[in-house]
Amino acid sequence: MRYLPINYNLFKNNRKNFISQMKKNSLAVFFSNDQYPRNGDQYFSFRQQSDFFYLTGIEQEKSILLLSPDCPNKNLREAIFILHSNPTLEIWEGHKYNFEEVREISGIKNIYWLEDFDVSLKEAMSYQNNVYLNSNEYPKFIPEVETREMRFGREIKNNFPFHKYYRSAPLLTKQRLVKSNEEIDLIKQACEITNKALRKVLRVTGPGLWEFELEAEITREFIKNRANGHSYAPIIASGKNACVLHYIENNQKLKRGDLILMDFGAEYANYAADLTRTIPVNGKFNKRQRELYSAVLSVMKEVKKLYIPGSTINDINDAANQLMEQQLVKLGLLTKQEVKNQDLSNPAYKRYFMHGTTHFLGLDVHDVGSKYEVLQPGMILTCEPGLYINEENIGIRIENDILITNNEPIDLMSDFPIEIEEIESLMNE
Repeated sequence: MRYLPINYNLFKNNRKNFISQMKKNSLAVFFSNDQYPRNGDQYFSFRQQSDFFYLTGIEQEKSILLLSPDCPNKNLREAIFILHSNPTLEIWEGHKYNFEEVREISGIKNIYWLEDFDVSLKEAMSYQNNVYLNSNEYPKFIPEVETREMRFGREIKNNFPFHKYYRSAPLLTKQRLVKSNEEIDLIKQACEITNKALRKVLRVTGPGLWEFELEAEITREFIKNRANGHSYAPIIASGKNACVLHYIENNQKLKRGDLILMDFGAEYANYAADLTRTIPVNGKFNKRQRELYSAVLSVMKEVKKLYIPGSTINDINDAANQLMEQQLVKLGLLTKQEVKNQDLSNPAYKRYFMHGTTHFLGLDVHDVGSKYEVLQPGMILTCEPGLYINEENIGIRIENDILITNNEPIDLMSDFPIEIEEIESLMNE
């Protein structure tokens, strides 16, 4: 791993909090991510399953966590099973964890080889009535590829049909929504690395470069500052490309007079940052671009005030939509009559602002949590209003990451270049 060591108490406390939510006489099983085939004899780069990392800190594939707090065998109350390495495997794939390394990273004392899991599970199951199984319950994500967790779910229900089965995801979602101080520090580190990349891009951008050259500069800054890499596929969208919300081709040449929408974030210790800035290719906003950018920035500044305990994502989105509607009228993109006569099931502002303003942030860039969730101190969300005008080949989005506190919200990117004058000054140094 590239990032600096994390004190295992983070993962130890995460397991303790999860166990406190389990029913009596229960066990829970968690798996590391699969290695996903790419082609030939290659796998895609491994990235640990977020819940597994949250509970263990372990980055290695083919690992299993067993939690059985009421088991009479104390060695199975908290146990992890890892790949049994050998000299040949390490020649081809490199070092694999030994028991002492797993203890130092996770704080788990009971460590076994992977081949010991089936016998250990059967013993633990014989003393427990309930089983917690995990899965990705993100509501808008329906992958075709089946996970190890889903395969195991069918297998264990077939082998142990008389136990009661429960979902781990709601318990973990409740936990992961509110970040500990250690997690907040890791996200701050991801943000700071992202800031360095932004400032580098502002210094090098100019007409004639390619979008992918900016992506390369960002990637370089991420890696040299100990980031895992990108927390999501970066968007470097110049001109009309910025009107495609998830444009990731990044293969067009930058043209004088265009704007570039850049949406990127570093992933540090598996924790995500999420930033968007829109800048002029030639280092100077023209009158129309300044007008549009200022409108989006004003919505952002106003809606940030709602990032307080008691609000919800729905509240923030509703407020941002109303504010943007007002701006669109001021800009002449909508008339008051259009707003008055609009179909509320398809409001007029959606012609120019069609996405939500916020989502939770954490171990995943679109982290666990519902749009109905009442905000609490320790939650981190994005703030990202946007404006997209296809007929003018202009897309503008501005995004920072916001920490909910008992008092005023804390913008984790408050010192990042965002004002027009700041951006122009840095681009023309």
